[in-house]
Amino acid sequence: MDWPGLMRAGLSGLGLTPDVFWRLTPAELVLMLGDPGAVPPLNRARLEELARAWPDASIKMKEG
Repeated sequence: MDWPGLMRAGLSGLGLTPDVFWRLTPAELVLMLGDPGAVPPLNRARLEELARAWPDASIKMKEG
């Protein structure tokens, strides 16, 4: 583990106090820092791309 790097990110980047930093679990720290390998949130451009690739099929509704 890169403790100096994690401490810089937690204390300087996130503004955590040392006692709060050391009480975090590694999973909590990763969550707070953001996982660079995670899938980015869906934005308008990606939604439009998906809509073009997978258009909704026309469904005729029955009346009554």
